[in-house]
Amino acid sequence: MRIMISADMEGATGVTWTDDVVPGTEQWQRFRRLFTGDVNAVVRGLHDGGASDVLVNEAHSSQRNLLLEELDERARLLTGRHKPLSMMQGIDSGVDGVVFLGYHAGAGVDGVLSHTYLENQITGVWLDGEPAGEGRLNAALAAEHGVPVLLVSGDDRTCADAASYAPGAELVAVKECVSRYAAICLPPARTAEMLTAAARASMDRAVRTPATAAAHRIEVEFDATHLAQAAAVVPTVEQTGVRRVGFEAATMTEAMKAFKVVTAIAAGAVQGKYG
Repeated sequence: MRIMISADMEGATGVTWTDDVVPGTEQWQRFRRLFTGDVNAVVRGLHDGGASDVLVNEAHSSQRNLLLEELDERARLLTGRHKPLSMMQGIDSGVDGVVFLGYHAGAGVDGVLSHTYLENQITGVWLDGEPAGEGRLNAALAAEHGVPVLLVSGDDRTCADAASYAPGAELVAVKECVSRYAAICLPPARTAEMLTAAARASMDRAVRTPATAAAHRIEVEFDATHLAQAAAVVPTVEQTGVRRVGFEAATMTEAMKAFKVVTAIAAGAVQGKYG
């Protein structure tokens, strides 16, 4: 049984504010260890449940956050940029299940460090008309490859969202959202026990099904008009409102690649303090 972990950092144990996840800060150095601890707890549970191979794909920012020297020796680490499928690189490699570890709520809703791809320029994303954070987008991509979502961890808002796009998945709330920058957190010893137990139980759902591709539509709303104008330069992307764009793609894989381009163009159009 081969399992993939898509490991983001905002939803890791103890993380509550910007410096916890921004590479190079003192706090980031501290939380790299807690983040790695969460991953190890899940790797341990997956192997206890029968996994023979676990691929950990770094999914946060520089994608160079986990401490390889402290990683469970049974895991393999996919680290660094740039990857065609970004957070989901490896989903097309024949894995039997995927774990969304350290995930967070999407742009425009309450949650610790909530956002979708860009930290603060996107105010909403919709997939086929449904509000979509990174979890829903990535789950749709996993489904296209016949890969079930086994477990989702993050704050309580993340878990509530996951219940709608990954019914049946194990959910582990390592903290309770108080505000965007505050949470009631559980100590690493407790979250490790929860993550390991959930990962072990989740292996009962690790059954890959035949891949099925379908067309999808993604819409993105920004916090400024010029970002929508910049993104609309991308072929197939149309501006549907003063701050909104939309596009369609024949498959979810193509849709996510296009979404990656749209967010990169928008990020490049941000100008200093005025955005």
